[in-house]
Amino acid sequence: MCNESEGKILFPDLIAFRRSLIDWGQEHFRSFPWRLNRDPYRILVAEIMLHRTRASQVVPVYKKFINRYPDVKSLASATKNELHEVLFPLGLRWRVNLIHEMASSLVERFGGRVPEGREDLLSLPGISDYITGAVRCFAWNYPEPLADTNTVRIIGRLFGLRVSDSSRRNRHFRKLLAVLVDPDEAAAYNYALLDLANEVCTQKQLPKCSQCPVSVWCAYVAGA
Repeated sequence: MCNESEGKILFPDLIAFRRSLIDWGQEHFRSFPWRLNRDPYRILVAEIMLHRTRASQVVPVYKKFINRYPDVKSLASATKNELHEVLFPLGLRWRVNLIHEMASSLVERFGGRVPEGREDLLSLPGISDYITGAVRCFAWNYPEPLADTNTVRIIGRLFGLRVSDSSRRNRHFRKLLAVLVDPDEAAAYNYALLDLANEVCTQKQLPKCSQCPVSVWCAYVAGA
């Protein structure tokens, strides 16, 4: 299934694997408002809201937020009390200061634009490595590996690896995610991977392996 040669992790049939996942993703695409454009500001806002929060809960708050603060400059001019009022349904009170500081930093350092560079994004208050990768991938199609509890669960099953709370920070898991991501259709690939984790390769229920587009390559299926 997976082997290492001179420090490089190899995966057979990469092209077929990516194509199968992307094709499935196009048929089962979950249509959320932040997925319908490649505006880096809107994607950044959505990713902050999605942190440990279900997408269905985020939708109404996101719509209200974007309607009130359609760009970085309008967000930077908001008061913390105003931000708290909008974000309260998500329980993101602890993030209000970070969001306010982030918006101010974007205006002061980048002229109100969300930067494309990895280091620039990481330098913003409250912006994690995952959010940085998600913004770069979904806004500019960079082949960023997105390591969270959902994607590492898929990797663990694909390669027969034990998954723990720290797996999303594990170098081996992150390297596998990086190898697998499609270099040309990264956004479509990562959306499909996230949707697969939500719809098929689930955590709280047994995975629906018969519905999985990449089950032919999966160690979990082979061992079932």
